Amino acid sequence: MNFKDLINSNKENVRNIIRLITKETNEDLEQEVYLKVWKNQEKYVEKGSFKTWINTIAKNVSKDYVKSSTYKVSRDSFTDEDVINSIKDKKATPELTLLSKIRQKRIIEAIDGLRPKFKEVIMLCEIDGYTYEAAAKKLNVPVGTVKSRIYNAKKELTLKLEDLL
Repeated sequence: MNFKDLINSNKENVRNIIRLITKETNEDLEQEVYLKVWKNQEKYVEKGSFKTWINTIAKNVSKDYVKSSTYKVSRDSFTDEDVINSIKDKKATPELTLLSKIRQKRIIEAIDGLRPKFKEVIMLCEIDGYTYEAAAKKLNVPVGTVKSRIYNAKKELTLKLEDLL
């Protein structure tokens, strides 16, 4: 496989890994990944798949970028428009107060409508602040069960409250 085919066959995967870790699309990081692959191709040992090796390089490049000062500066810089949009009116109008109460009521109703095992873990972990481990101990179930129930409960809540998100 030539290098162009290698890039084309892994492009989406590398882009998704970078986006997942850095929360942005960054073509410079993509290029850095392929440059490292090209420079270090003789170091590749066929223990795993070539795709896994490229994915590992993409993860490491992305993590290094997130740790770098360049990322922190770009993330912390604001445009004038960002500042203006972030300024909120301190006065709560009756309309906003009512909308907030309606929103809270819908969320409470959605949580109440969950199956009991889902409601139980949402209440413990998200409302009462229990860790997954503490919730698992309290419910006398494995931690993985708590994580699974949280995931499924959030999925159901997302569907029920889709218009609020």
